[in-house]
Amino acid sequence: MQNIYQHLEAQKEEMYAYLEEIVNKESPSHDKELVDELGSWLAKTYEKLTGGTTTIIPDDVYGNHIRGEWGSGESQILILGHFDTIWPKGTINKRPFKVENGKAVGPGVFDMKGGIIQGLFALKALKELNIPLNKKIVFLFDSDEEIGNPSSRELIEKEAAKSDYVFVLEPGMTEKGSLKTSRKGVGIFNVEATGLPAHAGIDPEKGVSAIHELALQILDIEGLNDFKTGTTFNVGKISGGTGSNVIPEKASAEIDLRAKTQVEFERAIETMLNLKPKLPGSNIKVTGGANRGPLERTEEVISLFKTARHLAKKYILMDLTEKETGGGSDGNLTAPLAPTLDGLGAVGDGAHAHHEYLILSEMPKRSALLAMLLATYGN
Repeated sequence: MQNIYQHLEAQKEEMYAYLEEIVNKESPSHDKELVDELGSWLAKTYEKLTGGTTTIIPDDVYGNHIRGEWGSGESQILILGHFDTIWPKGTINKRPFKVENGKAVGPGVFDMKGGIIQGLFALKALKELNIPLNKKIVFLFDSDEEIGNPSSRELIEKEAAKSDYVFVLEPGMTEKGSLKTSRKGVGIFNVEATGLPAHAGIDPEKGVSAIHELALQILDIEGLNDFKTGTTFNVGKISGGTGSNVIPEKASAEIDLRAKTQVEFERAIETMLNLKPKLPGSNIKVTGGANRGPLERTEEVISLFKTARHLAKKYILMDLTEKETGGGSDGNLTAPLAPTLDGLGAVGDGAHAHHEYLILSEMPKRSALLAMLLATYGN
């Protein structure tokens, strides 16, 4: 395994060049034209670097997805990487790609274009070093992770169900590059309160305030937060009313739910869906539910991490750590279907932030780690 890291370390300048190229190709989630341009580039680059084959999976609304296949075998390992970003068109002109003090900066460099390049070079190394695998590698590039996988969810779950293992190239946590062995499930809800409108000056006693009802509901929802178990509720947006002189008939709130385990996730969802009105004459309607379930730290996930930590320590002289995160990813979708190890991508900081950066010296190390995991679990 030692020669894998040495091989990739010798190719780091080529890796950096591809990193600059992919970052300069903007890909905001809702801009289908730009996302598809990057998708086409990824398909060509995948075939060029890895020698594998690609299929473009079209979508009429969102960006096309790219399915890469490498090697052969009756069983498969799935690699996941999204190539859309949260950054709008033109961000690259305001914050262009550049390298300073060993760090690469630019929109999407950390989340998660750096991880994609590392994944490509991992397969490139296995090919060039003639390291055979008995399993097929499927590398799925999805175009809509940042907006909740509206068109890729079914595709991701289908591939995960056929896979022995899943490796997700989301960035690691902090500059330590900790792998993500636990992700919270995500629930999204809308709570709509309905009251009785009335003139605030003439007939206030005849009205029932939807805003008052919603405020009472919000206090209860905030009271459900349990930081010990990690179950959290956030009232992120509220709206309602028509004017200061009208007892409001309608008011609504958008709620974000996070939970670590499936059992707790289901309990919290049931709690939200069974909210009852507080004020006489008012009504409550709750819609929504699970957006993605949790990636739980199961024995299988722990085993994957321990293997990764052993490989990193022995062959790259790198101390690998693990962390849990409240954020969701493609890994949440695959976790119920196959053992999933997340956070194998870039090392740096600033996902979704203006200071987003990637530590260049970590790229060949992380690429080598992925290649070693594929060599280990692919046989």
